[in-house]
Amino acid sequence: MNHLDALESQSVYIFREAFNKIDKLAMLWSIGKDSNVMLWLARKAFFGHVPFPAVHIDTSYKIPEMIEFRDRMAKEWGLQMIVGQNKAALDAGMGPEKGRVVCCTALKTEGLKATIGAHGFTGVIAGIRRDEEGTRAKERVFSPRGKHAEWDFRDQPPEFWDQFKTDFAPGTHLRIHPLLHWTELDVWRYIQREKIPVVDLYFAKDGRRYRSLGCAPCTGTIASTATTVAEIIEELETTNVSERSGRAQDKESEDAFERLRVEGYM
Repeated sequence: MNHLDALESQSVYIFREAFNKIDKLAMLWSIGKDSNVMLWLARKAFFGHVPFPAVHIDTSYKIPEMIEFRDRMAKEWGLQMIVGQNKAALDAGMGPEKGRVVCCTALKTEGLKATIGAHGFTGVIAGIRRDEEGTRAKERVFSPRGKHAEWDFRDQPPEFWDQFKTDFAPGTHLRIHPLLHWTELDVWRYIQREKIPVVDLYFAKDGRRYRSLGCAPCTGTIASTATTVAEIIEELETTNVSERSGRAQDKESEDAFERLRVEGYM
């Protein structure tokens, strides 16, 4: 068993544990590379079928290519799709000009919490990785949330040697992270090996490409000549630029991203 095989095996185990232990489960699909790998792993875990809904929180500011990819792949993979949106905030004029953290809180965090509440999900699978951002390094694979989906990073169960706590008090909401132990390079190497579809925005055009995908006003490109998965891998093997360097909300203040996650952000 090689490194990718071991990662795949552990993630499949986490999916099956979550499905076995959690009554009403859903999976977040951001349309990015990580959540595409996560969907692929879910299909492997359940023999080509995803037995829970894929949830996309649509801020209305996503890059059009992302929405086209979502609709096409959801049909091709036979996904049960739920598209959540904070329509009240949008109708009231919410947008990035109000402040990046304010906008993210309203359109992503509150949109997600409302969707969870409307459908009664007791567990939500998310495609975060510890290496992506410092706050996410504090996460657990099975992470309990408060009554309103808030995250207390100081009150998380220990997880040693892949022994996960999955029994919690009634009413506890869980976030499950089957890619937490992966790295960005692992994700791209797995995409290459498995030939997993990704949005074309990841590939360079006119010397620029997206490395991390989010809302159009808050997501920038990086200088790159990588037009294939192999070239992206080669580029990442030597870069010293952080993965989320193009995400504007991370730069609004030193603790902006941690504040978002404490309130229930992905």
